[in-house]
Formats: sequence, C-alpha cells, structure tokens
Amino acid sequence: MSNSVCLDASFVVRLLESTSPDAPAVRLWRQWSAEGRPLVAPALLFFEVTNALHRYVRHGLARPQTARALLDQALRLGIRLYTDADLHLEALTLARELRLPAAYDAHYLALARRLGAECWTADRRLAQTVAGRFPWVHALT
Repeated sequence: MSNSVCLDASFVVRLLESTSPDAPAVRLWRQWSAEGRPLVAPALLFFEVTNALHRYVRHGLARPQTARALLDQALRLGIRLYTDADLHLEALTLARELRLPAAYDAHYLALARRLGAECWTADRRLAQTVAGRFPWVHALT
C-alpha cells in the first residue's frame, strides 16, 4: 500500500464547505499534509466539484461569488490528477462488477486500486457498496 490518498469529489466538497477547524475533513487534510502524503484523483474531480457548486447556487444554497471562491480554493489544493485510457477501461469494468448506478465513482476506485492508495469519500452509499471488497475505501464520518 502506498501512502497516497485518493479523494473523491464528495470529500473535496465537504472539505470546502467545512467551517470548523475540527471538522473531520479538515482534520484529515491537516494530518495528510503534515505527513506529506500525496493527494490524488482522476481528472474528473474538478468537473464534479464544479457541478456540485453549480447545483448549490441553483438551489439557493450558495451565492455565485461563494461558489467561485470555493472552486478557486479547490483548484489550489495541490491534488495530482490522473487520466488515461486504461483508467477509463478499469472504471467501466468496476462499475459493472459493483453494479454502480454511474461510472464516475468507479474512476476513483480504479485509481486508488492502481496506486495502492486509500480512497476517501463522503458518499456513505459508495463506501457501503464496496466495504467488503475494498477495505481501503473509507467514509468520512
């Protein structure tokens, strides 16, 4: 197992919306930073984060200026992005095997598996779906 941490969009959004330094996402982020752990994600990360912030604005949960500031913050987190044909093929296979409703989440799983990394998500449904098969997937509490 490498010391890399693969973060999905739900984790990053939770990190961005955390206002307390004691929030679980913030505590984990500080821990990983102190340990010098590489943070990774598939290239679709910021597409998903952008979409989540856009939905917040559309539903009146955030002002456009706030969403823009949060996206700017996300883009400066220093997460290394990966994309290649094999990652998409692995994600397609995993999505089918796990019977996921969409293949987006499978990209994070495929990358974490490839790198031998932990995978962190705020999506409890995803974590529960893969709990028995992928013990390196962790749900933010």
